[in-house]
Amino acid sequence: MTAKRSELKRQLLEQARQRPSARSVSNIGLAGQASRPASRKVPERFTRFDAHPGYQQIALMRQGAEQLGLKDPFFKVHEGTAGATSVIDGRTCINFASYNYLGYSGDPRVNLASTQAVEQYGTSVSASRVVSGERPIHQQLEQAIAKAYQVDDAVVFVSGHATNVSTLGYLLGPKDLIVHDAYIHNSSLVGAQLSGAKRMSFSHNDLASLDALLERHRHQFERTLVVVEGLYSMDGDIPDLPELIALKNRHQAWLMVDEAHSFGVLGDTGLGLREHFNIDPREVDIWMGTMSKTLSGCGGYIAGSVPLVETLRYFAPGFLYSVGMPAQVAAPSLKVLELMPEEPERVEKLQAVSRYFLEQANARGMDTGPSIGAAVVPVIVGSSPLAAQLSHALFEQGMNVQPILHPAVPEKSARLRFFISCEHTQEQVDQTLDALEDLLSNA
Repeated sequence: MTAKRSELKRQLLEQARQRPSARSVSNIGLAGQASRPASRKVPERFTRFDAHPGYQQIALMRQGAEQLGLKDPFFKVHEGTAGATSVIDGRTCINFASYNYLGYSGDPRVNLASTQAVEQYGTSVSASRVVSGERPIHQQLEQAIAKAYQVDDAVVFVSGHATNVSTLGYLLGPKDLIVHDAYIHNSSLVGAQLSGAKRMSFSHNDLASLDALLERHRHQFERTLVVVEGLYSMDGDIPDLPELIALKNRHQAWLMVDEAHSFGVLGDTGLGLREHFNIDPREVDIWMGTMSKTLSGCGGYIAGSVPLVETLRYFAPGFLYSVGMPAQVAAPSLKVLELMPEEPERVEKLQAVSRYFLEQANARGMDTGPSIGAAVVPVIVGSSPLAAQLSHALFEQGMNVQPILHPAVPEKSARLRFFISCEHTQEQVDQTLDALEDLLSNA
């Protein structure tokens, strides 16, 4: 037995002597690499972030602003609650750059709901809801949204943008068709791209174009979804909901309405586009909205039938794989939904001051495009440099309004975009439009 072991040991040692060392193997590898032809050098512009087209565009914009003697109009720091007024750089300004349409963000009752929620549930639910992040307040908020829309159920997402991305990205696939208004929000475009569905657009609010498109292409696909917004945030106009419903029924399609800006703004009590047209909400297949505007929180929601909502709740990636909404973020929106029916005067004030803004701007000869005068009114000036200059000059006079520049809109459509709150006064509107009229006359 000992002899056998000795012989085995001798054989193993001999094999070890014949085996190349690690260093030898390494050298052989290096030699092999050295003998290979050198890989082609990648152009430097593809290895540097400062050469990325996006950063180059930012640098160009900043250079243009410097040449005009302007400050960057973006990322202004608001030092408190942003409503009809806001404190920026230590100055109180008339503020037309906030989505706080009904003035509930900062309302003491809404603030209290948030602080009570964080005291009860902590600052994070610490997991996706499907795992262990579910809290009673999530269900309460979803039930309140479903009640507001008079539909079966609703589901809330932690991001408004992700709501559209995840919903469209999951519900539709390569055999389906998504048809959207040409002015639809980026979130719907990204969701459509993610889905792999065929994507087509129709001219803004041109339902004859939509009808013709569906007539030509609907039969080629399994599911078809038409996506529009309830209130377009660039132009302040709305779609013809009754005609959209007729079209989607005729062509056997689904209809999705993004109410990010229309909920809380349209209708006698702020219930959105369907209240504005007095339409049965079940005629629309998918209602979408965000909670960062009227509802004074953050995130998004989908409301509709139980099968729709349950499908998203169990399978939509943006819900399934995201942490649940923090309780202190859900609570303000839940409180606003409770307060809105009790305070319809807020909606009345918003609609009245919005109409006043539109009428006064038009009386001064300003181009407000197709805006209906409901919370969003653009003043189109037709030049990005001019829009930036006007925004800067107004800010210097204590009025905060954002310029919308090319490529966000066509150059000829560059504008100032005014977001109006129920807390704005006619005096603030007059002061701002007088200043703008004076600046335009000297431009």
